[in-house]
Amino acid sequence: MYWATVAARWREAVVRAVIGSSLYDGSRTVPDSSMNVVQETKDSIARPAREELELAAVLHALSDPVRLRIVSALAVSGEEPSCGSFDLPVTKSTCTHHFKVLREAGVIHQRQRGTARLNSLRREDLDARFPGLLASVLQAAPDPA
Repeated sequence: MYWATVAARWREAVVRAVIGSSLYDGSRTVPDSSMNVVQETKDSIARPAREELELAAVLHALSDPVRLRIVSALAVSGEEPSCGSFDLPVTKSTCTHHFKVLREAGVIHQRQRGTARLNSLRREDLDARFPGLLASVLQAAPDPA
């Protein structure tokens, strides 16, 4: 009985610390007795603003065949697919790396939905900053299918 009480008090302290911490993102499960999901956030994951997009970073992101395949698939898709929905010939950790490179270069936009990250192409921002670049790259890219 003593250890159950200690565990319950420790769990309460952890919940208070997590909710009060800056690391809490609003979409994680709080370890309380009911394990309810705390309010889901619709905030997007950090990415560069339109004015901060750099040509070298965008070209680097588009230079890899796997990343180009992701961008091509997003260009033809009218949806926001999750990272796991892409059929890529790489491991999960490598796939995560490719999405990170695309996001940090400003090529894609990601938003958290529960435990999934939904992806969309930042076509408007890329076309405004580098007119015709994305269309030229996509035209020259192989079919994503």
